[in-house]
Amino acid sequence: QVQLVESGGGLVQAGGSLTLSCAASGIIFSINAMDWYRQVPGRQRELVAYITSGGTTTYADSVKGRFTISRDNAKNTVYLRMNSLKPEDTAVYYCNTHHVGMPYWGKGTLVTVSS
Repeated sequence: QVQLVESGGGLVQAGGSLTLSCAASGIIFSINAMDWYRQVPGRQRELVAYITSGGTTTYADSVKGRFTISRDNAKNTVYLRMNSLKPEDTAVYYCNTHHVGMPYWGKGTLVTVSS
């Protein structure tokens, strides 16, 4: 079955950096687009960054220039490098992909940015 496992969240001061990882299994990773979303309690889950199988990337305006999504097909892993973190980046971050037309989500990893 498809499994996505996020890691790398934690507590960081404003201006700091974190790198999130998402290890995927149960899919042919190299042909899948991969996404990072985030969610704050009481608000809708929002798309943060997206990377196609060919490596083309897209970012939410709120993170452009600060976050970088990348992938390592040999390790079946997608990354989210987050620099210049702000308190408003505090959220649970989720990895997402689609397989046979169905969306799959990890359990999420909490990022807390203190001011």
